[in-house]
Amino acid sequence: MKKEIKTEKAPTAIGPYSQAIEANGFVFASGQISIDPSTGKLSTGSVEEQSRLVLRNLQAILEAAGSSFDKVVKCMVFLQDMDDFSRMNAVYGEFFKPPFPARVAVQVARLPKDVKVEIEAIAVK
Repeated sequence: MKKEIKTEKAPTAIGPYSQAIEANGFVFASGQISIDPSTGKLSTGSVEEQSRLVLRNLQAILEAAGSSFDKVVKCMVFLQDMDDFSRMNAVYGEFFKPPFPARVAVQVARLPKDVKVEIEAIAVK
């Protein structure tokens, strides 16, 4: 059985998907981009600014599901430019503490709304 997770503290889905789905004790959080949930506006700042907003959005979704960054087991990071990796990684380290989740980080041809970074996560409840 699966359960939809929704919160007003993160951007609403901009397509036919859920912010997150809970199933079998896991939370599958959709990829987040740098949309400010209070205004609905896209942040087009630096990769650090975008990463921080993305991770705050992800944090709000995890908390709405009864989870947290401490319970994340896997993250997927999508970057517009791999040259931004170290700057994104520094911000990522502000949110995640050891033991760190497994992770993949890849450069992609394009991201929604031409943002610099998108991050999704899988966590235990």
